Amino acid sequence: MAHVTLSEQHDDPAGRAALEGLTAFNLPFVGEHGYKPLSLVVRREAGGEPVGGAFGWCYGAWFFLHYLFLPEDLRGEGLGARLLARLEAEAKARGCIGAWVDTFSFQARPFYEAQGYRVFGTIPDHPPGHARFFLMKRLDGETHVPA
Repeated sequence: MAHVTLSEQHDDPAGRAALEGLTAFNLPFVGEHGYKPLSLVVRREAGGEPVGGAFGWCYGAWFFLHYLFLPEDLRGEGLGARLLARLEAEAKARGCIGAWVDTFSFQARPFYEAQGYRVFGTIPDHPPGHARFFLMKRLDGETHVPA
């Protein structure tokens, strides 16, 4: 009989074992579109300390934007839109057919919608009193976006 234990370790070796198993299981379905990191780092000056950026990965022919952050003083000048457009172009060059992101109601939904993303899912009360939105954008010219 299997023995199950609870873990709260951030980088648990058991989690890595489960991920390796899932990755191997997915391989026949995902094929050449395996995991490839794709990130842009923002510095105030060349060689300076990182202050923000956009971080995600390509997987299964889709780019997932895990997070995008810019300090307050670097917002409002189009830098975020340029970062996202550059990531999308690179993802498309890598064979991605679309991009997706999730954001909370107190974060950047209007920003992503202004860049052509459409909501395809919502979790109400996540966190309580707010919502979590899942948005996608096709990069291959396909116009169908689920309602």
